[in-house]
Amino acid sequence: MRSLNIGATGMLAQQQNVEVISNNIANMNTTAYTRRRTEFHDLLYQSLRRAGSASADTGNIVPAGVQLGLGVKTAAVYRITEQGSMLSTNNSLDLAIEGKGYFQIDLPSGETGYTRDGSFQLSPDGEVVTHDGFKVQGVQAVPNEAVSITVNQSGEVLYKLDGQNAMQSAGQIQLAIFPNEAGLNPEGDNLFTQTEASGNPSSNNPGQPGYGTVLQGFLESSNVNVVAEITELISAQRAYEMNSKTITTSDEMMSTVSRMK
Repeated sequence: MRSLNIGATGMLAQQQNVEVISNNIANMNTTAYTRRRTEFHDLLYQSLRRAGSASADTGNIVPAGVQLGLGVKTAAVYRITEQGSMLSTNNSLDLAIEGKGYFQIDLPSGETGYTRDGSFQLSPDGEVVTHDGFKVQGVQAVPNEAVSITVNQSGEVLYKLDGQNAMQSAGQIQLAIFPNEAGLNPEGDNLFTQTEASGNPSSNNPGQPGYGTVLQGFLESSNVNVVAEITELISAQRAYEMNSKTITTSDEMMSTVSRMK
């Protein structure tokens, strides 16, 4: 019976859906995390009677036909890149992006990583780095004698030395944008890398047309809506139960046939 395999594909699809939802809930407090959404596609159809075929030699056309579906599959898991809320931290090296864009990070592999997690720190050499020690592109080392660090909305990094009134420049943070943000490859640790699906990045100073601005002393929270995720979780659970009921019903029907004499 086809219904056994169809029900199995439905259970597998909902299992993957629950895994995506659980990952969203697990990362509800992860800085700049973007929630994921599962998309499903129906599988191929078996045509027992093709629509549009001739039903007689007089040229009568079959209006509908008979096509039996073979189940469902997971087509994609999309990232929903809507802006998360801003949380004030009053930390001079906590940076948030208001609008489009990603910070550019030098990875140990030589590649450029991209992130919206702006919880940066100073390395022993005075460089602005991520929590894993990866350097933020465009920023030079800040002297140990600096008494304050300022990052303006345009991404310019300034510091002040003790006894001086003038601010010194430590570089310029640029943001990268992509034609297709959903195509970025998640590497973990809040980092993404470029793929063919994302397209080539374009870089510019924050505040330029099409680019967001930098907010110092803020962090972007995740865009996970817990109430919506719990609702989706309940819906996925019910769909899983109904697919399992399909398999149980098919098994009972087969048992009835096997008991016939």
